[in-house]
Amino acid sequence: MGRVINYGKHLLDNIVTFCKWVIIGIFIGVIVGLVGVSFHEALVICDELREDNQWLLYLLPVGGLVIAFLYKYWMKQKDKGTNLVLAAIASGEEITPKLAPLIYVATIITHLFGGSAGREGAAFQIGGCIGNLFGRWFKLDNSDKHTIIMCGMSAGFTALFGTPMAAAIFSMEIISVGVMYYGALVPCVIASYVSKSVAQAFSIEPVGYTISKLPEFTISSVLRVALLACLCAMVSGVFCYMLHWTGKRYRTYFKNPFIRIVAGAGIVILLTLIIGDQRYNGSGTAMIARCFDGEVPYLAFFWKMLFTSLTLGAGYKGGEIVPSLFVGATFGWTFGDLMGFFPAFTAGMGMIGVFCGVTNCPITSLLLAFEMFGYQGAEFVILIVAISYMLSGYYGLYDSQKIMYSKMKTSYINRRINNKVS
Repeated sequence: MGRVINYGKHLLDNIVTFCKWVIIGIFIGVIVGLVGVSFHEALVICDELREDNQWLLYLLPVGGLVIAFLYKYWMKQKDKGTNLVLAAIASGEEITPKLAPLIYVATIITHLFGGSAGREGAAFQIGGCIGNLFGRWFKLDNSDKHTIIMCGMSAGFTALFGTPMAAAIFSMEIISVGVMYYGALVPCVIASYVSKSVAQAFSIEPVGYTISKLPEFTISSVLRVALLACLCAMVSGVFCYMLHWTGKRYRTYFKNPFIRIVAGAGIVILLTLIIGDQRYNGSGTAMIARCFDGEVPYLAFFWKMLFTSLTLGAGYKGGEIVPSLFVGATFGWTFGDLMGFFPAFTAGMGMIGVFCGVTNCPITSLLLAFEMFGYQGAEFVILIVAISYMLSGYYGLYDSQKIMYSKMKTSYINRRINNKVS
């Protein structure tokens, strides 16, 4: 009888906890979803304005000075970007409420004036900051506060990308690779789907691409996809190294953040003039789409890595995920065109391979592929994810990320990402 009573009490506690997180997940999904919608629309307007008024690029130094001023005199602490949100979950580091409006405004400025950056890093920070703020207001304990931060991150990512499965897992997988925070699964999933519904209510469509033709699963196609995966792992490592190397060089030669960001703007403007157009400024989603129904320059992936490194390293704000997808898609297209092997297909595989390499998140990469391309070609997707994850080493976009288990052996290593540059 006592066992039955204890079981009933345990079951009741689980139901209460479940209901609590369902309510919180819905609440965070709605709030972050609405903020994400406004952020998405603001970025769309910025991109359209810049395309119609390309002279705005020459105001990039002015925009940079505004960003530097806001971060230096309003935030008044070292800017760690997405690393701060990850550290808040892993080690309890405090997130200032000022981060959300700062990254919101700074990312809009970066896009409006032609900086090369993404948007999901900002969405991650905004969502995590909102989650942290409500965690304070709800007086949650540290463990639950970490969960609600992940909940906000998932909702922010979904609002912009429309990929709730990948977003729900991404926030749990990216912090400590190999050890996921499964206790956050229910609220992250609910917040993601609610956020997607909010975005769709405002006619924001999910990110998706059509691969018109898939190769047959043969030894020849497997070997070529495996080779592409190996190269994607190398490209992802180079991209991460470039991002961190460029940032360090900026800080070495330009100690003053105002001079640094103006110098970075000057370099980006000069490179844009050399290229002759603004195809590598902004997030570059148009170029990604061209990989599936057109042609792109063979070295587009290199130029995007360079433009993004120079922009973010100087102090401009945004994200690294969309540029990573750009790099992967254009590199994959180049590989396929040179090999005579379905360029649109290899563009999609390249996107997933580079994304996996820079984030060290294989499960998220699988789900992202399924949500963006559908489930056809799943055997190739899991192949490229597995190889890219193993061979990309211990580099990554975020210094606060930890690799809990070795990529080469089934051994516990608990090591941080190796982004140190000389």
